Amino acid sequence: MKIRAYTPTDAQLWNRLAAESRQGTLLHQRAYMDYHADRFRDCSLIAERDGKTVALLGANITDDGTLRSHQGLTYGGWLTPCYHFDGTDMLRVFDAWMEWCHAQGIEKIEYKAVPHIYHRIPAEEDLYALFRFGASVKTVNLSSVIDMREIPVFNTQQKRHLKKSSGLSPIIRETSDVAEFMPILNQCLKERHDALPVHSEAELRLLKSRFPQEIRFFLAGDGIEPEAAVCIYDSNSVAHCQYIATSESGRQKGTLTYLFHHLIHDIFSGHRYFDFGTSNEDAGLYLNSGLLHQKVGLGGRGVAYTVFSITL
Repeated sequence: MKIRAYTPTDAQLWNRLAAESRQGTLLHQRAYMDYHADRFRDCSLIAERDGKTVALLGANITDDGTLRSHQGLTYGGWLTPCYHFDGTDMLRVFDAWMEWCHAQGIEKIEYKAVPHIYHRIPAEEDLYALFRFGASVKTVNLSSVIDMREIPVFNTQQKRHLKKSSGLSPIIRETSDVAEFMPILNQCLKERHDALPVHSEAELRLLKSRFPQEIRFFLAGDGIEPEAAVCIYDSNSVAHCQYIATSESGRQKGTLTYLFHHLIHDIFSGHRYFDFGTSNEDAGLYLNSGLLHQKVGLGGRGVAYTVFSITL
C-alpha cells in the first residue's frame, strides 16, 4: 500500500472513484472541493495498492502542520470502494498513511468521518482503524435526521403550526435563482444568530451551476415575499438541509412547518433520510436546545457528526 498526494491531473480519476465509492457525496467531487481552493492548502491523498487506486481522502494542511479532513467540507474521511476492500485493507491504508505523515513531518491529524446515513452500504472500517491507531474524539455535533422508512410524525406543536399555515395555503415553489434565496437567509441569520452564511451569494451561485440537480432552493410564502426558505443538498438518498431560514411573519404563520411537510411528504418522500442538520456551536460544546427542539418536533432523531484526532 502506498500513499501519494493528489494533483489536478487526477481530477477525473478522483471524481469517478468518489462517485463509485461507498460513501462519497457531492461534497467529495473536485468541482465542490476546489471552489474555495484559495482558502485552504489542499493536501488530498490517494491510496494505491499495486499501482491501483483503492481509497481517497479529501484533506488540507494548516500552518501548524496539522493534516485535516478538508475544512471546507462538513464531513470527509477515507472514501473506499464497494468491493474488494475490508477492514484489513483499511488498516494497511492507515499504516501507509501514518508513514507518509511521518515522512512529511506531520504530527497531528484531524479526521471527520462520513456519518453513516451517507453510506451507500456499510462503511465503518475507518472507525475501527481510528481505534486501532489511538484516535481520540475531538468534536461531536448532533444532527437531527428522519428515517424515511418510518412514517415521519410531527409533535403536537408542529401539528398546530401545520394546521394554522394550511389554512393560509402558502405558495411553495422551487427556484434556481440564488438571488431570491439569499435575502431571507441573510436576514434570518443576522436576526437570530448575528451571523452570516458560510457561502456567499456568488459561491452558492457557482455551486448551483456546477450541481444543478443536487443543490436545490425552495421558498414558501404569500407569493410576494418568501416567508420560509430551505436549501437542500441532495446526495446518496439523503436530503440534507444546508440552510434553513424564516421571516418573522413566517414564524407567526407557521410557514416553515408547512414547507417542511411538503419537502418530507412530497418532494423527498422516496429518500432514505431527511437530515435537518446540526444544532451545535462552539465545536459541539454548546447545544442549541431551542433549535434542536424544533427539529425533533418535525420528526428528527439524533445522528452524530464526529471528528477524531490522532497525535503521531
